[in-house]
Amino acid sequence: MKVLITGGAGFIGSTTAKALMDRGDTPILIDNFNDYYDPQVKHDRIKIFLKNYKGKFKLYKGDIRDRKFLEKVFSAEKPKKVIHLAAMAGVRYAIENPSLYADVNVMGTTNMLDMAVKYKVKNFLYASSSSVYGNNKKVPFSESDSVDTPISPYAATKKATELMAHVYSHIHKLPTTGLRFFTVYGPWGRPDMALFKFTKAILENQAIEVYNRGQMTRNFTYVDDIVSGILTILDLDLSCEVMNIGGDREEKLTRFIEVIEENLGKKAKKKLLPMQPGDVPSTVADIRKLRKHGWKPTTQIEKGIKNFVDWYKEYYKVQ
Repeated sequence: MKVLITGGAGFIGSTTAKALMDRGDTPILIDNFNDYYDPQVKHDRIKIFLKNYKGKFKLYKGDIRDRKFLEKVFSAEKPKKVIHLAAMAGVRYAIENPSLYADVNVMGTTNMLDMAVKYKVKNFLYASSSSVYGNNKKVPFSESDSVDTPISPYAATKKATELMAHVYSHIHKLPTTGLRFFTVYGPWGRPDMALFKFTKAILENQAIEVYNRGQMTRNFTYVDDIVSGILTILDLDLSCEVMNIGGDREEKLTRFIEVIEENLGKKAKKKLLPMQPGDVPSTVADIRKLRKHGWKPTTQIEKGIKNFVDWYKEYYKVQ
C-alpha cells in the first residue's frame, strides 16, 4: 500500500520508510530539508541509507504549512495511510522560537489532518512526545496521567496536536493514533541529540555538557524499536488513541555516557551544568498499552550505542 510519511528524510522517517519497503509497501516521502540541523545528513539518508531502494519510493520536497503543495501530493498519490512525523523538534530551540514551533507543529498538523479527511485516509499516525508529561512526579508516565501542564513550547505544541487529532477523530471519524516517543536514538540520528553531540565531542577532545550534573534518567528507545511500534499501530487502524513508546529499562544519564566511552575507548571530559529550562529530570514510560498489541522493545543501550558509534565512525570516516 502507499503510505505517506512527512519528515521522510528525517531520522525516524527514513528508517520507517526502509522498513515499509522491506515488507513491500510504497512510501511517499515529504520533507522540506530545513536547516535546523545540517541538511546534508537528510540528503545522505536518502542518497546513502536508502540507496538500494531507488524506484521503490517517491520524495517530494515541500512544507506541510503549504496547503497547495499538500493538495498536489495527496491528489497525485492518494495514500492509503499517513505517518506524520514532520515537526520542529528540540526543547531549547523552541524556547527561542515559540511562534515557529506553533506554526509548523500545530498548523502543519492541522493541514495534514484536513488532507487526510479530504482524501479518505484509512489511518493517521502521528508523532507526539514524552515532553507532554512536563514535571509529572509520578513515574512511570502513564497515558492516563494529566498532561495539562507542559513546561516548554515544544511540549505545548505536541499536546495541541493530540487535541487536534482527537477533534478530527470525533467529528470526521478519522482513525488517529499519537505515539509519545521517549528519547529515540540510533544510527543516522539527529546531530542535535545527546548521543550524537557526546560522541562528536569526545572524539574531538571537547568537553560534553552534562545537565543536572548527570542526575537524570531516561527510557532510551532504539530507532528500530520505534519503527516496529509505528508499523504495529499503522496496521491496526485504531479509532482514536494516544500511546507511549519507549524502552523497557530506566537508564541513568551517567550510565549512557559510560557506554559511549566504552565504545569509543575514550573518557569524556565533562562540564557539569544545572538543569536547562524546559527539561525534566526523569522521563520513564509505562508501555503496557502498546505491549497489549504485541509490540515490545528489544534493543538495550549497550547494543544500540555500539550500532550508533559504528555508523558515526563510518559516516564521518573516523580512524
